Parts: sequence; structure tokens; C-alpha cells
Amino acid sequence: MFLRTAKKRAAAELQDGRDVQVGGELQRLQFAVDGMTCSNCTAAVEKSLKNLPGVASVAVNLAAEKARVEFDPMRVTKSELFDAVAQAGYRAREQRTRAEAQESDRLALRWLMVASFLALPVAALMWFESWMPFTHTQGKAISLFFATAVQFSAGLVFYRGAYRALSNRTANMDVLVALGISAAYFYSALVVLLPERFAGSPVFFEASALLIVFVRFGKWLEARAKGRAYRTFTRLLELEADRATRVEDGEERVVSIDTVQPGDILRVRPGEKIPVDGMVVEGNTFVDESMISGESVPVEKRPGDAVTGATISRSGSFLLRATRVGKETVLAQIVAMVEEAQADRAPIQRFADAVARVFVPVVVGISLLTFIVWTGLLQAEFVFAFTAATAVLVIACPCALGLATPVAILVGSGMGLERGILFKRASVLEASAHIQTVMFDKTGTLTSGQLGVREIHARQDLDHDRLLQIAGALERHSTHPVAKALTEAALERNLDLPNVEELSEEAGYGVEARLGDVRVWVGNLDWLLQKGVKVSTDWLHKLQQIENRGMVPVWAADDSGVAGLFAIADRIKPSSAQALQEMRALGLRTAVLTGDHQKSAQWVVEQLGGSDAIDEIHAGVRPEDKIRLVRQRQARGEKVAMVGDGINDAPALAQADVGIAIGAGTDVAKETGDIVLINNDLRDVAAAVRLGRITLRKIKQNLFWALFYNLIGIPLAAGAFYPLTGQLLPPEFAGLAMAFSSVSVVLNSLLLKTTSLLPARTKSN
Repeated sequence: MFLRTAKKRAAAELQDGRDVQVGGELQRLQFAVDGMTCSNCTAAVEKSLKNLPGVASVAVNLAAEKARVEFDPMRVTKSELFDAVAQAGYRAREQRTRAEAQESDRLALRWLMVASFLALPVAALMWFESWMPFTHTQGKAISLFFATAVQFSAGLVFYRGAYRALSNRTANMDVLVALGISAAYFYSALVVLLPERFAGSPVFFEASALLIVFVRFGKWLEARAKGRAYRTFTRLLELEADRATRVEDGEERVVSIDTVQPGDILRVRPGEKIPVDGMVVEGNTFVDESMISGESVPVEKRPGDAVTGATISRSGSFLLRATRVGKETVLAQIVAMVEEAQADRAPIQRFADAVARVFVPVVVGISLLTFIVWTGLLQAEFVFAFTAATAVLVIACPCALGLATPVAILVGSGMGLERGILFKRASVLEASAHIQTVMFDKTGTLTSGQLGVREIHARQDLDHDRLLQIAGALERHSTHPVAKALTEAALERNLDLPNVEELSEEAGYGVEARLGDVRVWVGNLDWLLQKGVKVSTDWLHKLQQIENRGMVPVWAADDSGVAGLFAIADRIKPSSAQALQEMRALGLRTAVLTGDHQKSAQWVVEQLGGSDAIDEIHAGVRPEDKIRLVRQRQARGEKVAMVGDGINDAPALAQADVGIAIGAGTDVAKETGDIVLINNDLRDVAAAVRLGRITLRKIKQNLFWALFYNLIGIPLAAGAFYPLTGQLLPPEFAGLAMAFSSVSVVLNSLLLKTTSLLPARTKSN
């Protein structure tokens, strides 16, 4: 259970004894809700909660299956909130555990297998009756047995959902499915059980049985998605250190992270995770803060500098004073922002659900009216009137309406997967069609996240290769990212690295060694000045040019003075520039969000095409700034996509209308994002938007034909044309028409495969 303050943060106890954060008069409580299937379900839960006294606001998220309530604890308790959800026909609980999520996945799969096993004989008997060693009557009896087993085992979930919806005076997709399978099943059962009244009438057992199988398949896919969503938060929490080295009275002792309190002095050694947020009190180090900032270059930390829990010390042992622990750390705040951003999303209002609220009662009313008119006003026989009424229900079976969206999305998402674009939920394809602005993280998204040598400035008596040989020889034993960039640059040129003697590394400053009879240094400027190296104004001018372009300078010197200067920078992905061009061609606005400084961000944007490629640059931003910038866009009515690869991008990925994660990024980013780019190709962002637009257009076509079919088919089945033709549409023809409408929707969706998604591309080097 996740609780946060509504006004100010302070500790308190809820009635059940759990720790919560309270603020002023209101508390905010978030909990899981089981059993929701569509937007009508979320509306029912919201309505039930809002009717309670003391409830200020309610937000129910269908995708995350969670509700967030802001309430007055003096007027309503947590147990009363849970009871209200139960009265609406759903189950509320504090949180969904990983085991429960996995069990839900397994249960959905078991029901799918049960439904498929029981439906197979029904389909075989209906489609291959002439090959079976049974009489026609025996075949119907066997079909009735298996269809009944399917109907009242795997099909019960739809009846329960329909009952809950009708109890709340709504009509959801469960009502549509329940009506469809009931019309086909009960009519067929009457044909078998009352052969003298329905002589020669066909049965439709396979229609009800297979419909249950297909919808159960969708339930299984939904359960799998829910299980993956839960693992997002557990993976975030796994990043936290579980132990810390506490210093007390000059002695060091390893303790559990749960026992660390603000003010404790902790020892952190090279390669260790920093256990909690704190401040350096002794020692120097370089910290890998990519988890928070997304930037690959370690940041130097000296006494008085703040450090963040779960980041990694790369060099140097130091002492820190704990300032924030537990739920107050930056990592815990990121977890909270991801969860809150998901809860803040408005429930997706499916068009089919909206139509269902009118469609279902209208169809039932037309069916009853048909029976009454034929028996009461026109004095028709019971069988005649019942046949017409049943034909209305059968021909108005919502299969076409129900398949209009999911089949198109299934085909569209399959096309995306073939191109390395993974859409994690059905609604994402639809949402991607409306994207207007795309926001990018810089490091690891537009760039590779790996440092490389961009420029080499060598002294006149040295060439570039010799300077790289010297630097590579000194740095090849270091694990620092800058050292690795220099060594890799030398190896890429197939340079032999000479052996050095008396090698020593001063953490955070540089490396010193003896190469033959010459003393050499590679490091930062301050360190070289301390060693007595003289630096001319020409070299300082080169330094200023490098820093103005946002690159990291690394100096090399020997006994004669400055030997050279390297410019180190992140590598831009080969596909980034073309990806931005494709997005501009789609009319999308673009923005870069980065934790790096303005000069570095500006240099990257210039390499990608400048203002012709990127509309906005936001530098020096942290996770909370990224989510704020996304919200600002959304407040203006824009539909925003966020593209990122790191943990620090997770809150913004969750807040955005569509979160797009790089496949090579962190697991947390991939779990939080709605779309995963498996091939790590940014051009697939434009492809995803293009695919969403095409799929949405196909969905609208499907819905139009499904509704148009019903507008024509229902009057025909009711006998509106009987006075002209003298013929009543038999139920079997109504069933055939129903099947044809579904097939037409599927075929129309399959036409998506003939559509070209990607523009002509040049090969990336």
C-alpha cells in the first residue's frame, strides 16, 4: 500500500495500525482493485467511493488495477473504503504481491486450456459431422454436453461480470459477451431438448464455445501484462543497498540498511553502492550517478557534496553522513512518482463500451418487442415469434463490435513486433496515434551512453597516434569511463601500448607513470598544475573551445610540459538524426530532457541538426523535473510521448501519454514504458506513431461496418421485410450473417499488413 501526504508530510497511524503519511485534514490512500474489465467497471468503483462522506477525490486506473482516494480520516476509514468497493462488486486490497500476480497469470492460462479442451469436440462435431460415427441427433446431444460444460465453467466469468455491471446499472463488454454466448447456447439447447417444437432447426453450440475460448485468450494476455507491471516496482526496490558500513567510535560495523538513521556516519568503498542519501564528510570520490541523472560520466564528490542512495562509488573511499533514509530517499521518491503517475492517468474510455451502454438494452428491447408484436398484434405462432426474437439476438451478437478494436490492434501490434516495436498494452497503439510531442532523454537514448575520444590536440613534436599510445598505456589498468575511452581509442587504431613503470593513480585526478626515462601524467588540469606543469594560453584557449562544446577535457603531459589534450564526449547513435527527421515529417514536435549541463546538451543537438531537428532543450533536469515538464505539456492539452532508457526516466515514462523505452535500457524503464524498442533504433519511434495512426483508422472502419451491419441486420431478423418477401430470416442465416460480420472485421484488419509503415531508409554506419 502506497500512501503520500496531501498537504504536508508527518507521521501518523491509520485505524489498522499501518504507518501512513498524513497532511492537514486529508490523507491519500492507494490500493489494488481486482475484477475490473472495462471503463464501466472503473466508473462503478469511482461512483461507490465518491458516495462515501469525507471522500474528496477518487482516481481509478484500469490498466494498473488501482484506486487512489483522497479522504478525511475523521469521517471515513480505510475499511469503509474497501467495503464500498466490495459493494460495487469488486475486491479491494492493500497491494498485489508478486506471487498473486503470477498465480493470476497461471489461472488465466488454465481456464484457457479448459475452455479449448471442451470446445474442441463441439467445433469438430459441427464442422465435420459427416465424418463422425454418430447420427445427427447423437451429435447434437454430445455437442450439448460439451457446450454446457464450457458455458458454465469457463464462461461463468462473463456472467459474473455482466451481473456486476447490471447491478451497478451499467452495461459493459461482459454483458455483450454474455448475451452473445447465451443467445447461441440457449437457442441451440432448446433445439436439442425440444426437437418437436424446433424440428429441422440448426444449432450454434460452436459459436458460443469458441467465443468463450477467444475471449479467455484475451483474459490470459491481460493477466500476463498485469504480472509484468507489478515487477516494475520490485525491480526498482532491488536497486537499493541492503547493508551499510556504519562507523561508531572509530570502529566499522556492517549493519542492515533498515537500521540506518539520519545522522549516522557510513563508510563507502570503491565499487560499493551508496546505501542512503547523505553528505560527504571525509574523502574524495567519483560517483556514477547514471541511475539518477542518466549521465555516464562519474561526478566528483568532495566534503560537503551531497550523494544519492543506490548510486555507485567508482573510486576512493569516503565517509558520509546519512540525511534521508527509507521512503525519504531519492530512489524511494522515484518509485512513488512512477506509481502516482500511473494512478493519475485517466481511465481509457473504450468506444465499444460506450456503445454497449445503449446497444445492449436496445437490442434486448427490440428482441422483446419483436416477440410481442408478432404474438400480440399479428397473432403469429409462438415458434414463429420466438424464432424472430432469437434471430434478433443472434444477428445482433456483439462479436463484430467486440472484435473491431482488438483484432485491428492484434494485427497492428504484430506488425510492430516484426519491426522490433513491442506494444505492451492494446490501448497503446490507439494512444500513439494521437501523439503531438515527443520528449527524449539524451544519454543512452539519442546518444549511446558510451564515452569516446572526439578530438585530439597534440604538441608539435607528437602525432595523434603517439599521444594515444602514451595515454592508453597509462589508463589501460583503470576502470574509470574516461580511462576506458582513451584505451579503446588507442586499440581501435591498432596501436601497441608500451609498458610503463612506477604507475600510480590518484583517485579523481589522474594517473602518473614513468615511460622510459620520461615522467608522464594523464589527468585533469588542476592536478597537472599541482605537478608543476606549465600551461600556455594557447592550450587554455583549446580548453575553452572543448568545454564550450560540452565535452570533457583530459590532459596529457611529460617532463617537457603539456603533451596534448583530448576531448571526450558521449557518442551519438547513428540512427538519431534520421529518426528526428522522420518525426518532423509526421508533424511531431521534439524536445530533449537531460541531466547534463546546457553546453553538452547544445553540442549534441547541433550534431543532430540543431533547431531543425529539436524544438526545445531542457538541461540540468532531474527525475522530478522531467515529470513536471511532461505534465506542463499535458496541461496545455498536448498528447506527449517520452522516450528514455534509464531509471531516472521511469517517472516521466509513466506520466506520459505513451512511454517509449529503449530495449537496451534498464529493466525498470522497459517495464514502465508502454512501448519497448527492441532493436534500440530511434527511427522506430516514428514508425510506432505511424502504425498507431494507421491502426486507429482501421479500428474506425471496423466499428463503422459493425454498427452499419447491425442497423441493417436487426430489422431484417425482426421480420421488418416479411410483408414484402414472405420470408422470415431463419436463425441459422442470422448466425451466418453474424459470423460473416465478424469475418469481415477480421479481414479488414488483416489489410493492415498491406500498408507500408516505414519510409525509405539509408543504411546507418
